[in-house]
Amino acid sequence: MLTHDLRRRGVPVLAALLIGAATVAVDSQSRPAMTTEAEFLHAMEELSNWGRWGPDDGLGAANLITPAKRKAAAALVTEGRSVSLAHDIIQSPTLEGQWYLDREVVNVSETGASDRYQYTGTYHGVIHSHLDSVACHVMFEGKGYNGVTVEQVIAAEGCPQGSIHALREGIFTRGILFDATLLPGRDSGQGWVEPGTAIRAADLEELERIQGVRVEPGDVILLHTGRWKRRAALGPWNPSDDGVAGYHSDVAYFLKERGVSFIGHDMWNDAFPHEYSDDVRLPIHRLALVALGVGIFDNLDFDDLAATARELGRYEFLFVAAPLRIEKGMGSPLNPIATF
Repeated sequence: MLTHDLRRRGVPVLAALLIGAATVAVDSQSRPAMTTEAEFLHAMEELSNWGRWGPDDGLGAANLITPAKRKAAAALVTEGRSVSLAHDIIQSPTLEGQWYLDREVVNVSETGASDRYQYTGTYHGVIHSHLDSVACHVMFEGKGYNGVTVEQVIAAEGCPQGSIHALREGIFTRGILFDATLLPGRDSGQGWVEPGTAIRAADLEELERIQGVRVEPGDVILLHTGRWKRRAALGPWNPSDDGVAGYHSDVAYFLKERGVSFIGHDMWNDAFPHEYSDDVRLPIHRLALVALGVGIFDNLDFDDLAATARELGRYEFLFVAAPLRIEKGMGSPLNPIATF
């Protein structure tokens, strides 16, 4: 996209590539290391988008998905091929968690049948494909994105600002798949990255080079680690004991620099274990949701998407997701779609 735009303006392709390389170099050299809890706390303040779109804003970085961005994303559809990005809904307890969808047939007759769906607990966690609301679901020191407080959530009996209802018009933008199995030395040899592997901002820049893409404002970025392929081959595992391959917290600087609107992953997004104390749980969740207002998709399934991207030789696509219209809701299960 960058090279095409510069060529259209009369800038030689070589110059475009040099500009991109120079920008990556500047990003990498100027970005803090984020290896201590003090650096994490500093980033929570430094990267904050509170008030950027007004005191009553509940969209966060989704504000960067403009009408022009949607039109450009629609133009990415050239093959007419769509791929689901959700995993089949789990309907029984698993090692990853005891919450599942309890589906019961409630009526069968000669004219048809119906059933009832009810989660035994929450759809949040590490097994169900879902989107976190930008505020309320995750807080830090008693506050969520744009200053929503615990007291306000209690009083409202739900999320009073920044709930999933703010995204009722849907998400329609450019998506980019970052396939971590393409990083040199990271693939286990079986199509997945081993649990506990941290994917840093510099790794995303390396994947931009490998995959021939560059993240732009309003994008959704999705990290494929092969979680579901590993699970199918070796069985489920407890992430708190065995770890998670995911985003390192220094990716938060990349999100702010590039204007990312949403991130997604095939488990809970955060690399685990991390460098911080137990008081800092899910650091990328806190940096993305609370500080930046960047929405998070958890437990998506990118195996088919990765195969399609490799086949077509392109890692950008139209991304569409439609959360349920739940007032004061703190998230939504959903089935996002990528279309090439």
